[in-house]
Amino acid sequence: MEEKSRQRTQKHVIQKAILKIVAAAGVLSIALVAPNALQTLRAFGFDPRKRRNESVNNSRIRLVKNGLLEYTNKGLLRLTPKGEAKLRQLELYEYKIKKPKRWDKKWRVLIFDIKEERRSTRDKIRRTLVAIGFLRLQDSVWVYPYDCEDLITLLKADFKIGKDVLYIIADSIENDSWLKKQFNLS
Repeated sequence: MEEKSRQRTQKHVIQKAILKIVAAAGVLSIALVAPNALQTLRAFGFDPRKRRNESVNNSRIRLVKNGLLEYTNKGLLRLTPKGEAKLRQLELYEYKIKKPKRWDKKWRVLIFDIKEERRSTRDKIRRTLVAIGFLRLQDSVWVYPYDCEDLITLLKADFKIGKDVLYIIADSIENDSWLKKQFNLS
């Protein structure tokens, strides 16, 4: 199970690195997404080992097949709108909110109500909030102690959930001692 988990993680790292490279370059020659691209992949956190050319090429093929990359008429790779959205989504999972030295004693509460037809979106939002560090108060009520308005704006735009999400800044929450303990606040 551990080996399969490492392989899945490696695939995601390679795909994300390729998407970032193409996004940074605008368009990218296919020759770059081959052996020479491995040095660039190292800069994005990928440590190539055995069968590295094969894994990079397989990832490139998978990204094209899934519609995240496309070939231009000159044989170059370009990020599609779907690819841009996927890259933003991958970057959200890694998003870290800068914690100020002192807590301002205000809670940021996020409430969302997303219909059952959009269950996959709702699940993605929950996973993203957990990855960022939010704590769940109730089913669709999440709390965080630091300013995260910019992140919530990004979430609303990327998941197209603007009307379904409320961002609240609260001075206090009843019985919040367990929250303070979870967030290591005094």
